[in-house]
Amino acid sequence: MCGIIGYLGKKNINEVIIKGLERLEYRGYDSCSISVIENDKISVRKTVGRIQKLKEILSQEPLNSNLGIGHTRWATHGIPNEINAHPQFDCQKNIAVIHNGIIENYQALRQWLISRGHKFISQTDTEVIPHLVEEYYDSDLLTAVQHALKLIEGTYGLAIISRLEPDKLIVARNGSPLILGICPNDEFIVASDASAIIEWTRKVIYLADGEIAVLTPHGYTITNLANEKIEKGTEEVLLDLAQIGKSGFPHFMLKEISEQSETIKDALRGRLILEQGMVRLGGLETEISIGTEKMKASDYLSRSERIIISACGTSWHSALIGEYLLETLARIPTEVEYASELRYRAMITIPQTALFVISQSGETADTLAVLRKAKEIGIVRLGIVNVVGSTIARETDAGIYLHAGSEIGVASTKAFTSQVVILTLLSLFLAQKRDTLLKSTQIEIINALKQIPSQVKLILEKQLEIKRIAENYYKFNNFLYLGRGVNFPVALEGALKLKEISYIHAEGYPAAEMKHGPIALIDRNMPVVVIATDTDDLIYQKVVSNIEEVRARGGNIIAIATEGNEQMKQLASEVIYVPKTKGYLSPILNVIPLQILAYYIAVMRGCDVDKPRNLAKSVTVE
Repeated sequence: MCGIIGYLGKKNINEVIIKGLERLEYRGYDSCSISVIENDKISVRKTVGRIQKLKEILSQEPLNSNLGIGHTRWATHGIPNEINAHPQFDCQKNIAVIHNGIIENYQALRQWLISRGHKFISQTDTEVIPHLVEEYYDSDLLTAVQHALKLIEGTYGLAIISRLEPDKLIVARNGSPLILGICPNDEFIVASDASAIIEWTRKVIYLADGEIAVLTPHGYTITNLANEKIEKGTEEVLLDLAQIGKSGFPHFMLKEISEQSETIKDALRGRLILEQGMVRLGGLETEISIGTEKMKASDYLSRSERIIISACGTSWHSALIGEYLLETLARIPTEVEYASELRYRAMITIPQTALFVISQSGETADTLAVLRKAKEIGIVRLGIVNVVGSTIARETDAGIYLHAGSEIGVASTKAFTSQVVILTLLSLFLAQKRDTLLKSTQIEIINALKQIPSQVKLILEKQLEIKRIAENYYKFNNFLYLGRGVNFPVALEGALKLKEISYIHAEGYPAAEMKHGPIALIDRNMPVVVIATDTDDLIYQKVVSNIEEVRARGGNIIAIATEGNEQMKQLASEVIYVPKTKGYLSPILNVIPLQILAYYIAVMRGCDVDKPRNLAKSVTVE
């Protein structure tokens, strides 16, 4: 969650660190800082609040150094204040540490260090790290860091500097991403996210768990905790600076909502063979090992008896849609599990089980833990991720990229629709491999998929209409979202979008479950958003009955309906029309008005849409 940036070189340290921190703002934070080696001491500027405040401090008190680290903190242990803000120091303020992650055994370490005479001033778990390094320091910072990290249990991405070795920057990783950027002229930049690096270099090294990099003006070395040297090649980051700018939009979220016509097109690009009515997924043609046997991932999936999909948050909602599609189209029994729960449960498997994990960032801590647990058991592990080179992308046996581009807004929008598109393609791909779908039906769905990007454009043109609806409802403090069948997860996702950026209490339910409790909440102060597209005649009529039940109790209804549905004008207070498509594809279209509605309600309530309180873009700690 926290953002880490470090720099060693000849550029203006204030500019490099601040630009890096600004690129990391989207991850979520409550305090920020910059620390450098200056005049034989560690100089620090830190503040609670936004980076703009830190910039103002630096304009009055600039720093001058060739080596420094910057941090945005998302509080876990200890309230947001300057004492708990990073860096954290040892007793003599010789060593400064910034940290992303959680040290699980920090209390025991803290008590042991206190018994050794160390004094603590913060409430953070991080503070044990510089004190441990101090405890083991004997003229070699790397050796002290290696000794300290052997005692630590938990996750960390670390950047460490010391005035005792002023030309050295040490970074280490265990469960929290760190990237080393190799710049020309023996300059280095390290960060927890590639977005903070690409302005200076595209040549990077992804650190793996247990690896430590030591950077000096003379070069770099990578070792592990046993001090064994590790040789790693560089990779090129393909991220474009333009992708991480707002391009004239007031918020990243609105920009990313508006990009969905193109990102869906990118998810489909090269994967539809229209003339044959087939789907091609090159990422699943990778050869994987099944015991002593080798085969393509696609061949393994074609004879799989069970699929487990594990994810968190928005990705979990897309997984629920994937479950519906895989079972309906490919006839494969599918289960969807919260990664945060599955990682601590017995993962009981049957032969020919495959695990798919879904993560926009490819760094989600719980999802990564499930992936590693599956590896221990011997389950085939496949990934659906957006970030190329991410940990999940590198640790799965095979997988599929979203190609959605950088998603900066904390509330996921374009990644969700791209995930649903990929899960649709996967279901069609396995249906053709398993021969579970009529060729004519497959061709119909593929042709409908081809139309989705242009249909999304038509929905995006309704923003002013949806904004008007938001004006009528932004003062309400509770919402209910209802959907059935493949659109029940869309109700969940619509409610999540509203609650996470506007702080309005919202719940998503299967429409029929309303009668099993939630109907007690309905009155004129409870807007009810109903997904009522006529994707299936039987389900549509059931949804109409649910709407009538809401009307009978005075509820205000906002309906998502198929274009041409005149009946809905008589039933609902407000109607947002979407183009007609095949029922299987309707979630892709239906979710977009809900994203736009949530956006405008949040803006009208004065919320920070791109950086909602208490949230982070990439959850890399438990």
